[in-house]
This record gives sequence, C-alpha cells and structure tokens, in this order.
Amino acid sequence: MSKQESSGDLPRDISAKALLGFDAPSGIETAQLFEIQARSLRDRSGAQLAATVISGALIVAIAFDTAPYWALAAWVAALIGCSVLILSRRSPLGYFESGQARQRDFLLIGRHSAIGGAVWGAALPFLGSFGAMPQWLGIWSVNLAMMVFASLLLPSLPIAGTAFVAAATMGGVAGWLVNGEIYLALASAALGGLMAVGVLRSAKAQVLYELASNVLHEKSETVSLLLREFEDSGADWLWQTDTSRCVSHASPRFAFALEAEPKAIEGQPLLKLIAGDAWDTGRYPEALHDLADRLKRREAFSNLIVPVTINGVRRWWELSASPRHAENGSFLGFRGVGSDVTEQRESAEKISHLARFDTLTGLPNRLQLTEALGQVLADADQWRRRCGFMMIDLDRFKAVNDTLGHPVGDRLLAQVAKRLKMIMSANELCGRLGGDEFAVVLKDASDSTYVARVAKKIIETLSKPYEVDQNTLYIGASVGSAVGPVDGRTVELLMRSADLALYRSKDDGGNTHHSYQHKLHASAEERRVLEFELRNALERNQFHLEYQPVVEADDGHGITGFEALLRWNNPKFGNVSPAKFVPVAEEARLIVPIGAWVLRQACSDAMQWPETIKVAVNVSVDQLTSPAFVETVVQVLHDTGLPAWRLEIEVTESIFVRDGGLAVQVLDRLRKLGIKLSLDDFGTGYSSLGYLSNIRFDTIKVDRSFVTGAAKAKPECIAIIRAVVAMADALDIATTAEGVENEQELQMIQQFGCDKIQGYYFGRPMVFLDACALFGLPTRREVG
Repeated sequence: MSKQESSGDLPRDISAKALLGFDAPSGIETAQLFEIQARSLRDRSGAQLAATVISGALIVAIAFDTAPYWALAAWVAALIGCSVLILSRRSPLGYFESGQARQRDFLLIGRHSAIGGAVWGAALPFLGSFGAMPQWLGIWSVNLAMMVFASLLLPSLPIAGTAFVAAATMGGVAGWLVNGEIYLALASAALGGLMAVGVLRSAKAQVLYELASNVLHEKSETVSLLLREFEDSGADWLWQTDTSRCVSHASPRFAFALEAEPKAIEGQPLLKLIAGDAWDTGRYPEALHDLADRLKRREAFSNLIVPVTINGVRRWWELSASPRHAENGSFLGFRGVGSDVTEQRESAEKISHLARFDTLTGLPNRLQLTEALGQVLADADQWRRRCGFMMIDLDRFKAVNDTLGHPVGDRLLAQVAKRLKMIMSANELCGRLGGDEFAVVLKDASDSTYVARVAKKIIETLSKPYEVDQNTLYIGASVGSAVGPVDGRTVELLMRSADLALYRSKDDGGNTHHSYQHKLHASAEERRVLEFELRNALERNQFHLEYQPVVEADDGHGITGFEALLRWNNPKFGNVSPAKFVPVAEEARLIVPIGAWVLRQACSDAMQWPETIKVAVNVSVDQLTSPAFVETVVQVLHDTGLPAWRLEIEVTESIFVRDGGLAVQVLDRLRKLGIKLSLDDFGTGYSSLGYLSNIRFDTIKVDRSFVTGAAKAKPECIAIIRAVVAMADALDIATTAEGVENEQELQMIQQFGCDKIQGYYFGRPMVFLDACALFGLPTRREVG
C-alpha cells in the first residue's frame, strides 16, 4: 500500500506530463499511476479490435468504387499489420515484460498508437485521392469516428489517445491540403486539438476516480477485516437496535454474553435483555437510567458502564454506540460495541478498597480518614459548626509486640479495631493511621463536653483486658484531640494539633486524654529548637558530668563509688534538666554519641580517684542495642586504663520491653569482660524477675518512690523494699537505696538491710573537682 493510500489523502491534480509518462506524478507513486493506466489497456483490447474491423470495412466500402484494388489492398494490409502489432503487445506480458508497468513501456505504447493513427490518417490522402468529394467526406467521417473512439477507449492512458489523435489529425490535414481544402484542413486540425485536450482532461478525471476507488476499496477491506477480527477475538461484540430500541442484529458473541440464542434476542428491547428483574419492577439502577435516556435522546455514548443481570447473576458491561441515519437524515437506530468488564471492575473495586481501607483491621486507612476530615471541615465551615479529630496511641503495645511477637500484636490490633467500631456512633468514623495509632473523625463536635466523653469511652473500652492466643494482655490508650476549625482550618493543621495533644498525653504517662491547647505549639517549637541546639552541644563542649556518691549503708560514711550524671549548660536555655533533653536526644538519635562521650569522660575521671572507687554510668536502650556498643566500651577502657571491675553499667527495666533478647546478649558480653551491672529503678517498670535468672546483676537499686513511701509508713512500699532486699540476698546481689534525704530514712533503710545508700543526705551531685576533694586528692583532669 502506498503512502498516499495509507494516509487516505488524494492528489488534487495530476500534470499532463505525468499523465503522458514524461514526468513523475506528485502526490502518488509512479508505479501506482502506471498500474491504473495499464489496467485500462488490458481491459479494452476486444473493443479496439471490433472498432478497427468495423471502421476499416466502412472505409473499404466508401473507396471501393473509386480506388484501385492494389491501393485498397495496400491500405488494408497496413491496417492489419498495425493492428496485429498493437494487439499482440497487449497480452499480459506484451508491453510489460517485467510484469510491472514502466515508463519506457508507455512510450512504446505511444509510438504504436501513433503508427495506428498514421495508418488511419493516411486513408484520406491515399484512398481519397482516387475519388470525389463524397468519398473524401466519407473517409474523413470514419477517421473522426476512430479519433473519438480512441479518445474514449483508453481514458486513463492519454499517451495512446493523444498519439493516435495527433497522427490521424496530421493525415487528415495533409489530405485536405492536397485536395486544396484549406478550411477543412483547419477544421480537421482544430478538431484534433480539441480531442487531444479532451483526452488529457478525461484521463485526469479517470485517474483520480481510479485512485479514489482504490482508497475506498482498501478502506472497505480494512474495515471488514477489523470487524471480522473484532468479532472473532472473543473479547467484545457488536450490537444494533432499530428505531424502537429493539435489537435488530445480534452477533454470536453478543448472544453468548446474554447466554441466549441470536434469534431469541432479535426483536427484544435492549433494556429488557440487560435489566433482568428490574424490567418488571421498573427499579433500574442509575446507570441503566442513563443508558435509557441516551437511547431515548438518540445521543452517542462511549465507555458507559452499566450493570447487567443475566439469569440472576450481576455482571458489568461497557457499552459504546452511535445513532444510525439514512441518506435522507431519518433515524434508523443505534449500532455499537460492548464488552464484559466484570473482572476489571471487581479488580478496580478491590484495589480501591485496598487503597482506602486497612488490610489488617478492615478500618478506614489514613487516606480515607483525611478525606473524611476534609469533608467535615468543609461542612463545619459551611454550617458554622465545629468538628473534631482524635488521635489514639496504644500504651504498652510495643511490649506485647516484642515479647509475644508480631502475629500476636496483629491479632491484638484487630481486637482493638473491633472494640473501636462497636462504640462508634453515626457521628463518628474511626480508622487506623498505621502501627498502633488510630484516629476518630467527629462530624459534629459543637458540644464542648462531647469530645471528652468520647475520649473517656475510648480509653475505658481499650484498657480492658484482651484474650489473645491464651494470653491475657493489658494495654492502655492515650488520646489527643483537636476541634476544627478553631484548632486548625485545614486537614494538616488539625491533625498536627491533635498529634501535639497526643504527645502531651504520652508525656503524662499515657492512658489519658488531652485536648489541644495553643501553648502546645510553643512547646513543640521549643522542643525543635532544643533539638537543634543539642546537635551542636558536643562540638561546643556544653556538656559536663556531675557525680553523686554511693556510700556503705552500715556506717553511712564509706564511699564505694559515684554515679555519673550528665548536665547540659546551653547559652540560650541555661542549665537544661536531663529529664527535658534526654528524651529529645533519644528521639533525635543523638543519645549514642552523647552516651559515648559520657562513658569516656566518666572512665577518665575515675582514674583520678582511689583504686577502690567505682563509677556508674547510665546507659539507655538505644546505646545498649547499638551495633558497636560493646566495642566502644572496650576501647574506652583501653584508652583510659580503667579496670573493667571499676565500671558499673546501669540500665533500667525498660530495656527488657524493647529489644529484650538483644539487650540480654549485650549485657552478658559486658559481664564476661568483668564489667559490673546494675538494675536501676527496680520495681517501677515491667516484670524483670524473669531476666534476673538470665542476667547476673551485681546491684539492684531500689527506686526513690519506694523509699519515700516507706518513710511515710505506706505498707505496700515497706513490703516491696523488704521483698527486694530478701530476693537480692538470696541471689547474692547487692542493693542500693536511692533518694535517702534524712536521718529517719537512713535508719529505716539500714533496718531493711540495704547494702548501699545514695541520696542528698550523703551528698548532692557535684562537679569532678569536688568529688576529688572528698579524698583530699590533687586533680589533673583529662577531658575526653
């Protein structure tokens, strides 16, 4: 197929030179033009032979009485020879020996046509010269008839027609001039010229017609092929309706989709076939109403998704159609295509559900919650009311995950989600943000006490015990809430406000609810600036250590060691409390480098004290579980020269909640190096009794809260201290009582049998120089 045909564009004009074969055509390929011209040559050979015989017989009859026999015989012989030459070359391979039409083939055709025209033109001067004017006019008339015939015989091959007409015209002009008829010679020349022009114009029109027919034929074949492929593909089908919207043509694929025979479908209303029971009840789905309206308004439609009920089974079809019109513009019906998209729609719905719902709990996910919050914010702004957003974080959930495994944690989350859904009203939408964080969107929160009531209900419901895989689990819930548009006019601002309120609830120990207050933003900003300052504190030497002495409980005077306490003096914030900056350092992942500095400085300082004095360094869970912690401790001991037994690593019970298995391994490696281990704040955290059998602690520190409570004669605090001391004695573990501040507490602790005491009564945290002064030692401090 040529480029012109493939594009569907036709040339508007073809030059005379191109038609005659003297120049390449513009807009089409030369081979295509030659093929059209060659086809006309092959198709009209029989007509030319008949015309030659009839016209030749007429000339012989006209000149028979006047011309001598030898003249007639000579002309007839020339005519027969020329005809044989031309007709013999018009076989399929006569002029086109290569099987394809070429330019030189058409030039040969022109020469042969000119020879034929010359033979016919010679009849007038040759045979007419023997007769009178009637013979002249008769022969000329036959000549003119042959010229007209030649111009009509090969309309798309002007090289043959113009060559024949030109040669015949020259013979006629010569004949009239020989006879002295100048006007008739001029008339003959004029007629010949007009015929030549007519041949060219006719050829141009014929060739353009042939080109258009070729393009139309190619397109028709292409459309037929596509339709056959379309119906044979098995994916889509064709359908057609009449003016009454009844099926007038049902393809086999269409009938198969309807699970019926084509004959049973034709003549049935299209809507009846696809509506199922809805056809009788008249309760159409909205999509079918849309289809019915478009068919009624005779509007084209594309990719219209409609529900189809076939033998009681719901399917989904995609339909496209256009109205059909007759030549006079009258409406004939619709013709369209359809396909079953049930699987694609179900997949799309499943994907949409996965995109908007949490797979673990089945609750709306973050995307759907933010969309819902955006809508209630818009409604609140429109109707001048308030909406709410609550963020929920599960307390102690990480302990469940780390101790019992993620599968148990996942099942626990599913139960939490079930409880949340049970207490939600029509005014509330709960969902899961991720991890152990949930959220609730409150459509109308105009009642000032409503949010607090919902938060209380959530905390009470989620704090009840759970039964998961024969484990009774206790968790809590911290809730932070914000009211829009007061606490935020956008989704992002309102969620941030609720998050800040949740952070406040977590800071207060959890299992409580806080609503957003504007000062929380200030606290968050202060925390951000604090983190920024903290990142440069090490480089700027803003940290220093203070030491609190630990003494023997028997006499209250013998110092056995010091606990190293980190202090931060910042130019912007002044002296910052560890309780304030240590959590920030842990969140910002700065606690590991800071802790390494503390360890090195404390060991270096301890080398200035007597050889019997130990130094205790607090280690966070992030430090303990960092990959190179043990190597760091070994390197510090090597660099400072401090014996391993003089270093005591203090950890809290929280390490067993987070990464408990790894913590046990690290502590075991430290103990094998000879480093002492101390368990701080014993009894205030999570159950550590199981770990005491796996880890050999050297010291257990009784928390200050129990010491204070025992001094106030609280029975439970007294019982706890006695139990801890008894258990430690049985395990050969020393005990240290923290927070002893007066003589009464000292005597009480001595009665309980604690081995060591630490508190303000014996000494407040002091700088390194003051600690050295307790031993009367000169100092030459090395800064680590």
